Amino acid sequence: MSSKRDREYERRRHEKWVARQAAARTQRRRQQVVAGVVVGALVLGTGVVAAVALTRDDGADDAATPAATSTPAPSTTALPARTGNGGVLPEAALAEDRTWSGTLTTTAGDVEVELDGAAAPQAVANFVTLAQEGYFDGTQCHRLVTSGIYVLQCGDPTATGSGGPGYAWGPIENAPADDVYPAGTIAMARVGGDGESMGSQFFLVYEESQIPSDAAGGYTVFGRITSGLDVVQAIADAGTGADGVRPVTDVIIEGVEIQ
Repeated sequence: MSSKRDREYERRRHEKWVARQAAARTQRRRQQVVAGVVVGALVLGTGVVAAVALTRDDGADDAATPAATSTPAPSTTALPARTGNGGVLPEAALAEDRTWSGTLTTTAGDVEVELDGAAAPQAVANFVTLAQEGYFDGTQCHRLVTSGIYVLQCGDPTATGSGGPGYAWGPIENAPADDVYPAGTIAMARVGGDGESMGSQFFLVYEESQIPSDAAGGYTVFGRITSGLDVVQAIADAGTGADGVRPVTDVIIEGVEIQ
């Protein structure tokens, strides 16, 4: 994007953020749960298997996590934290036990999705609520994994891998028994070994990936991509930037419409 477009985009995003903050509840809790998918290498005899884990910055010991931990994705711009739904976990009943459809509008193209409110009611209620209040608008997909597992991670308003909505939730819902996540899967990121640590960050699987369960189990699958998988694949094909973490070209979620 041009610098002029950058400035205009940041201005609009800031205005929307100020408006949401003015309307939000006065209660604000310091972010307790951080998320950011990292890839760890487990040497298993003849090969290396990538496992998804999430980092935390609260001083917790991640030594028991079966995946090596890395620092959160570096941030090139100081972005404000956001509190979603006033810092309160949405009721699972809001998922209405039904299928939701929607579109993630990104700077790389549109991604159409279906969310399964019957199989993963808490995850869907959480995502729909955050989307409808504009929580994801202007957020950057901060991590791309192109080896071992194949995912694009988004949903952190700070673009650092450490941001979330001000609350954490669990347990894990609808995780695959065989640890296989087909291309097009949409799943929740979480802290390694902690099934009660999900927040706002999610990942899009662009190629089938086997992601080993950890002490907490697998990863909450709450939807699938119905159109636009090629958009995510193109992001992956372009690779990561100099930091080896973010997509080489910034991928910004401009808006999410869900119905």
